[in-house]
Amino acid sequence: MDSALIRIENLHKTYHMGDNHVHALRGISLQIARGAFVSIMGASGSGKSTLMNIIGCLDKPSSGKYYLDGVDIGSLDRDQLADIRNRKVGFVFQQFNLLARTSALENVELPLLYSDNDKSKFKERAMQALTAVGLAERYDHHPSQLSGGQQQRVAIARSLINDPQLILADEPTGALDSKTSVEIMGIFQKLNREKGISIVVVTHEPDIAHYSDRLIQFKDGHIMLDEAVPNPRNAERELTEWQDLEEEKEPVA
Repeated sequence: MDSALIRIENLHKTYHMGDNHVHALRGISLQIARGAFVSIMGASGSGKSTLMNIIGCLDKPSSGKYYLDGVDIGSLDRDQLADIRNRKVGFVFQQFNLLARTSALENVELPLLYSDNDKSKFKERAMQALTAVGLAERYDHHPSQLSGGQQQRVAIARSLINDPQLILADEPTGALDSKTSVEIMGIFQKLNREKGISIVVVTHEPDIAHYSDRLIQFKDGHIMLDEAVPNPRNAERELTEWQDLEEEKEPVA
């Protein structure tokens, strides 16, 4: 088995807008190992979102090769892309993208509707996913009854429902406060450590990027930096320290 879950070779992506040609990616080559935790940073227009869409099988490159789990993505038709995307990739977005009139459990179940899984086990699998993100007790709550952090936990649970090899998270903490952001990064670290799921996070926040093991920096469609993160931040330890400080501040009765 190829040790690289993601293998990209001389990838180009050009968008044609009338007479204009926008070169979003300019000869990108990289590999991401199974079980890796990677952050991708870059300014708006740097190419990071284009790369995310290609990695997530939402788009195809103009030229070059992209292999996901050994499969040449460029050779697949639309139905095949949808199938591999549903089976191997989970998505988490900044704005959660939950259905307002459905419960947390029903939101988590949604990806199963497009699969061949046994429908009798949908609720069981959705509860397992909610348990994995610490939200099982809120299974019957609607998004309006949940905090932003809890909604993002539901979104992460939804991304887990098909046992993906890869989770792509696009600015997953962009709409959250500092403490909740640490909680969400702690969930990603736990999923990466305990389940071996590869995590790729796109973020503009350096602090968030340093919860990962590797940082890739984009500029003008090129990779400008690709290096290991020395001493990645430990969300679980930070949350414990945060809790200790809060307890110290509580007035004594």
